[in-house]
Amino acid sequence: MQAIILAAGMGKRLKALTANNTKCMVRVNGVSLIERMLSQLDSLGLERVVLVVGYHAEQLKEYLSTLEVSTPVEYVLNPVYDRTNNIYSLYLASGYLEQDDTLLLESDLIFEDGILRELVDDPRPTLALVDKYEAWMDGTVVKLDAEDRIYSFVPGKRMRFDEAQDYYKTVNIYKFSRDFSANHYVPFLEAYSKVLGLNEYYEQVLRVITLVDDSELRAKRLSGQKWYEIDDLQDLDIAESIFAPTTDEALARLQGRYGGYWRYPHMLDFCYLVNPYYPPQRMVDEMRASFETLLTQYPSGMRVNSLLAAKLFGVEQSRVAVGNGAAELIKSLAAQVEGRIGVVRPTFEEYPNRFREGQEVSFASQSDDFSYTASDLMTFFGDKDLDALVLINPDNPTGNYLPKTEVLRLAGWCEESGIRLVYDESFSDFADELGNSMLNDDVLAAYPRMAVVKSISKSYGVPGCRLGVLASADEALVEDVRADESIWNINSFGEFWLQIAEKYQADYHEALVRLRKSRSQMSKRLSENPHLHVFPSQANYLMVELIETLTATELTERLLAEDGILVKDLSAKVRCDGRQFVRLAIRTEEENARLVSAIASATGLGMMTLQKLSERCCR
Repeated sequence: MQAIILAAGMGKRLKALTANNTKCMVRVNGVSLIERMLSQLDSLGLERVVLVVGYHAEQLKEYLSTLEVSTPVEYVLNPVYDRTNNIYSLYLASGYLEQDDTLLLESDLIFEDGILRELVDDPRPTLALVDKYEAWMDGTVVKLDAEDRIYSFVPGKRMRFDEAQDYYKTVNIYKFSRDFSANHYVPFLEAYSKVLGLNEYYEQVLRVITLVDDSELRAKRLSGQKWYEIDDLQDLDIAESIFAPTTDEALARLQGRYGGYWRYPHMLDFCYLVNPYYPPQRMVDEMRASFETLLTQYPSGMRVNSLLAAKLFGVEQSRVAVGNGAAELIKSLAAQVEGRIGVVRPTFEEYPNRFREGQEVSFASQSDDFSYTASDLMTFFGDKDLDALVLINPDNPTGNYLPKTEVLRLAGWCEESGIRLVYDESFSDFADELGNSMLNDDVLAAYPRMAVVKSISKSYGVPGCRLGVLASADEALVEDVRADESIWNINSFGEFWLQIAEKYQADYHEALVRLRKSRSQMSKRLSENPHLHVFPSQANYLMVELIETLTATELTERLLAEDGILVKDLSAKVRCDGRQFVRLAIRTEEENARLVSAIASATGLGMMTLQKLSERCCR
């Protein structure tokens, strides 16, 4: 068996990285694509590797001469690489195709070890490696029957996204038997090139073959193995996180993205906090029905969006500002406070990150479970000469909760003390106490120094809409916050969500009931693990202490590496005499069961206990 690698292209979309070398010489975490690929091919004991070169061909050859590659490398030159596509590169190497069974690869791929061995060991002689289509994938897709026959090759420009669930993406790695190449592929390749030209893609030939010929070509489906195609700088950035050389580097790269995890479809995110049971499908369908309009039309300005938010939350329009997520409002609000600001630690870092140096005054609970009361806060901050006090309720990351009566008592004390209370109720809807929201005109009027912040992303499970609200009876403050934002600070999708949300309030309340049930079940199952202490929580997450087992960082890295699960390592946020904590989001019952089982395994519980925990969590 031999391999043919197509490496003649210019890789223009990688910009400066390919100005003076080929795309396959681009490095991912310090190792070039071609070095990694040749090393993987070396392990197969092939007769030879044929490299079709063009752009910076001599430089590539010189570079390869410095690598320790045991498999003989032969070169085919495409002298018109800048005017042809990969169909011509493969046409130039077609003589090799007829001589031996062949692995065909494109040089801009990175994939995990083992994929090629599985392809070679598969008894089927001619295979196209495919993976279930995901939103990040571009290029040719295929449709398969139950026997892995490819009955349709669909070029990227002809994809129907309403059929996406039926598609598999070609990975651009193939195994061709010599017989298939000689009797099927090469004759069609020559005919296609002569009739339709050289500026095409070699997969078009496979498409023609599936239409007119009953060949042996079958698909080999991947089952979670990692791979990525690198066409531009964003692809390179993602590939470096997927293929980081160590788990701690992979974790750091993922955490540094602050979201966008839909690009990692095999990872389960227990780090970022949303409502797993909302929005309902009918709401999604309503937004989808208006997608084209929302995409192509300007959103309304801030005045209209404040009106929509006021209607949804039952407060006066003059008292509400809408933000591009709560984070935008926090930034604007912090800019309005000149003096000292009280903070309960550990906390949501977006608040202190927006404070100026010297503004923060920190309170840290002295109780083992990080709980505190309104009296604790009033006693501690009473002589601290505060201008503002930030209270997140339930607190993040502890989940500690102050009942509404306690919050109102604290608000009254802040009024008497001339302190602005910044009350963040982003997680309050998840609490067992109903009717606890401060987004109420009577409450706002009674405590005019209070500013209420709410993240719609977290409560309503629509982080992609980027929505948050701030409300206060201090209308001058609200106006200042609005003035700090652009007139079109939210997009049409966010505006439309605000417009239709009121119709789905019953669904929202049902989702909260389901969330509370899932939280209770998950807390109970985790508590059965003797290596864990689960803190009481009224939010959509649990803070968990690790006892006589892995550190928080070790657990976080192990869950990511072995189970594809991302959790929040609180080592940097909760520093308490060497104690170790993680924060776990609440997701669906099935996903929670997977997490419970993974943690049980990682912390060393026996297989029988692991099975019992998993079964109980699924009930």
